[in-house]
Amino acid sequence: MSSSVETIREKFPALSRTYLGHRVAYFDGPGGTQVPHTVVQAMSDYLLHHNANLGWGYPTSKESDEALASARGVIATFLNAEPDTVVFGNNMTTLTFHAARALGREWAKGDEIIVTELDHHANVDPWRDVAKERGLTIRTVRMDPVSGGLRIDHLENLVGRRTKLIAVGAASNALGTVTDIGRVCCIARSAGAVSFIDAVHSAPHILPNVSEVGCDFLACSSYKFYGPHAGILFGRKELLARLNVPRLEPAPSTGPARMETGTQNHEGIVGARAAVEFLGSLSDGPHLREKLHRTYTFLHERAASLTALLWDGLAENDKITLYGPSPGSARTPTVSFTVRGLPAGEVSRRLARRGLFLSFGDFYAMTVVHRLGIEGLVRAGMACYSTVSEVHRLVRGVEEIASGA
Repeated sequence: MSSSVETIREKFPALSRTYLGHRVAYFDGPGGTQVPHTVVQAMSDYLLHHNANLGWGYPTSKESDEALASARGVIATFLNAEPDTVVFGNNMTTLTFHAARALGREWAKGDEIIVTELDHHANVDPWRDVAKERGLTIRTVRMDPVSGGLRIDHLENLVGRRTKLIAVGAASNALGTVTDIGRVCCIARSAGAVSFIDAVHSAPHILPNVSEVGCDFLACSSYKFYGPHAGILFGRKELLARLNVPRLEPAPSTGPARMETGTQNHEGIVGARAAVEFLGSLSDGPHLREKLHRTYTFLHERAASLTALLWDGLAENDKITLYGPSPGSARTPTVSFTVRGLPAGEVSRRLARRGLFLSFGDFYAMTVVHRLGIEGLVRAGMACYSTVSEVHRLVRGVEEIASGA
């Protein structure tokens, strides 16, 4: 049995907020979701009762060791990985820069890295940076501006004997497009290249499965799936052991800890564990992975229905332009649009005055916006707490703004 949306909403204190007399509807999930009270309680309990550094003999230090080991195990279940392949860090961007620098030490001038036009620049600029340092060549996979999809055929044409890494996003944070990362990873393996998957936008909507996908690296962030700001990186065990990572000499030299520089954000890591456990708690099942699978299945079905309702409602107005794949396609519940004659930021501000919180701009996927030939997008994302009535409010609000109200 899976939880109803009413039951889910009761777990989020933020949903009781009002603004200018309106109950707030949060459509800003693609930029960061709201947090259930169980996550905050887990973080608070750690800080108030167990807070210590690791590896010492007294009780709170041992409790911290256990808390982080537990978190690593829960996140491993979330990713369908082994605990000793899970690396924690400040955020996905920082972890990607760290991995890029380590990988770049293995490559020679003239070697090639493949990135895409569709990706958030956290999975583009770290590779451009290391390419500049090492004299590497960057090749870029084109996106299709009409469908919002990645040109896999173009990717296949770009791969060559000097390809060392293929960096691809599992889903576009700007358009909601889902990419066949299993196929991408197969292409990388065939070329003897490393695959690096940005799953930050996909992880809240598509349960990660690194074993099935066969990637070498996969990164995500718990603040996109109801947790705190904490970065997560899966790395294939042999690669983690081999990488020449920048590290302090006294620091651990084995396992994922060798990639975790300095003292970690313990409370954030505990919160990431609690976020995964929250998702698991929404369904019944004998094991966490099975509960997560059931939760993701019913949330996907609900979100797909809300996405279609929003898309179809906005599509009726010829002053509104929608971007990305239509409902029924492989997509996340993220709908981006523009209103004729109005900057995206102005649309967002006017919606906020109606209690509708949406983000706007390029969302660090600036190449996507450039390829679409626009100045920015308004982005609406459905989360586990989104409702039909909130979507109706959003459609009505955008229509009013488009008509000059």
